[in-house]
Amino acid sequence: MTTENAPIVVGVDGTSASGQALRWAMDEATVRNCPLHVVHAWTFEPMVDWNETSAQERMRQSEALVDSAVKAALEGRPQQPEIERLSLRGDAAEVLEEASKGAALLVVASHTGHRLRQIVMGSTSMHCVRHSSAPVVVIPVNEHSASDET
Repeated sequence: MTTENAPIVVGVDGTSASGQALRWAMDEATVRNCPLHVVHAWTFEPMVDWNETSAQERMRQSEALVDSAVKAALEGRPQQPEIERLSLRGDAAEVLEEASKGAALLVVASHTGHRLRQIVMGSTSMHCVRHSSAPVVVIPVNEHSASDET
């Protein structure tokens, strides 16, 4: 399989850790002269969702999150790759696994949640490393980006 003009896929979630992953992926896409697909996964379960909102509103929020992340990552850049913004409904790990099919790379930030949360719920980055058909780059989180996670 050739990855000559295959995109680099990066997952974002609004945290500074995912912002670091986006900036790294943007640099790599610029160097490789390939497209960059910026992906945010969103969910909406009306029977368990605590917020009074609709699926359409969740999608709008997701699109705004992607736009904001891309805008911040582009700031001060003399060059930028071709960017496709994707807001996809579903579990983040599964969405990224599917979105990365045929990609040159999948880029995600490392897991920063508490150890118990990681054991019980799993980790998006771990899932991607284990299941993605594309090579996966996991950007480590530094202490500045970990402070905005719960």
